[in-house]
Amino acid sequence: MLEVLIQMAGLILCGIVWQMVRPAGLDPAATRTVLTSVVYYLMLPALVLSVLWEAELGAQTLQTAAAGIFGILIGLLLSIFTCRACQASPAVTGAIVLAAAFPNVTYLGLPVLEATYGSWSRSVAIQYDLFAATPMLFTIGILVSAHYGHGRSSVRGMLTELRNIPALWAALLAVLLNVSGVPMPSLVDGLLGLLERGVVPLMLISLGLSLKWDRSQWRTLPSVVPVAIISLLVIPAVVYPFTGLIGLEGEWRSAVVLEAAMPSMVLGLVLCDRFDLDTTLYATAVTVTTALSLVTLPLWYGWMSG
Repeated sequence: MLEVLIQMAGLILCGIVWQMVRPAGLDPAATRTVLTSVVYYLMLPALVLSVLWEAELGAQTLQTAAAGIFGILIGLLLSIFTCRACQASPAVTGAIVLAAAFPNVTYLGLPVLEATYGSWSRSVAIQYDLFAATPMLFTIGILVSAHYGHGRSSVRGMLTELRNIPALWAALLAVLLNVSGVPMPSLVDGLLGLLERGVVPLMLISLGLSLKWDRSQWRTLPSVVPVAIISLLVIPAVVYPFTGLIGLEGEWRSAVVLEAAMPSMVLGLVLCDRFDLDTTLYATAVTVTTALSLVTLPLWYGWMSG
């Protein structure tokens, strides 16, 4: 597990170094936008279609979604209560709640699971994301952001957000083909295979391009402590027994718990910007929890494997 994470960290480091070196004079933010757009609109939908078309969908799909939703709700409740106890400002509270509750289940979780358990575990990451994390982010996450920030949300707006996610359409198509028993043509299989190979390295490099640190972030460090405790320790600690209660077993259960133990997702920065939450705090949370996860993830994996 540690060797896997070191390899993942190497790709993340490539993105960090890119920020400093700026090859060919390319702006890091513009480079990240291009990379993430290619992954988001083309490669990730191809990966979703490839994995879910022939995946075993059934009770484990519902159990994975239930575990993901449960972990996110626990993170939301604990972070809200923590911010109330500390009398944090609304902008800070909104950023903390998003950072603590929503894990980076695809951009970091998918490559970690695949390298640790094998290609079958990609289905765990994709199902956890598309059937739990993404719907929760663009519904409950938007409501929380609008409540603590400056902005308006509506059911129609949230449905529009969900409708514009290419990976969800790919998942819907894949599930329809799966349950209909349509075999995947070898030509399509080969094309999807070529596209999906670029997902993991580009995801990790893009993550590195997203990680920033400057002097202004030092003042936010104390506020990040509860985020790290809740997201990296508490949520997986409560998801583990929950997965046992709902019947998940073996490596699938371990993979789901590791997904729950992932650091803060990068996409939350978009909601912070849109609703005027504390973006600097959120960026600090992403950087700190990602760094700490290189320690906590092997601990969770070792504990569950032992």
